Amino acid sequence: MSLTRVHNFAISLDGFATGEPQSLEAPFGHAGHRLHDWMFATRYWAPTGSSGVDDAFAQRFLPGIGAEIMGAGKFGPPGWQDDPDWKGWWEEDPPFHTPTYILTHRPRPSVEMLGGTTFHFLDVPVTEALAIAQEAADGLDVRIGGGPTVVRAFLAAGLIDHMHLVQVPILLGRGVRLWDGLEGLESSYDIETVSSPSGVTHLTFTRKTDA
Repeated sequence: MSLTRVHNFAISLDGFATGEPQSLEAPFGHAGHRLHDWMFATRYWAPTGSSGVDDAFAQRFLPGIGAEIMGAGKFGPPGWQDDPDWKGWWEEDPPFHTPTYILTHRPRPSVEMLGGTTFHFLDVPVTEALAIAQEAADGLDVRIGGGPTVVRAFLAAGLIDHMHLVQVPILLGRGVRLWDGLEGLESSYDIETVSSPSGVTHLTFTRKTDA
């Protein structure tokens, strides 16, 4: 059975998954790279990185994934829809290697990249986007890649089966929060936490079988 998964999704202590304002020069706004320093230090990211608990979680990003869904804010900076040549932040070989669906109110023709990634642009509800991605995944799992608005929408619709969050010990104070409007979400999941020597805490949410 195909699962809908979230991996390596970092939030601050006050629940923000990105800062503000976002721009081409600052994709995460005033947060900079602080939400992701834990991952940059792993072997998953660089051959000279660590192989500890952070790496073990980071390595789960790719296996078993057949398609990805992300929001317009993850695909590019504000206004990217006005640039017909914009193909994402990741140059010619993005790290997804699957069909990847971008939710946007201004769809455009699909873009085929190197390494097996093809970007498709959809203006549909999250339930329909998931059905399209599941068909493309051909029995493998679908990853919800972010940003926080998209992850929140899939959680609110009850569509996430497994979620790996990384709570980073910083306070951002402003930006886009993940948890708004999701009161009581914990009742639908079994939640486990693992603390890392790097200072981050890994939280895994696995849907309860009776939820």
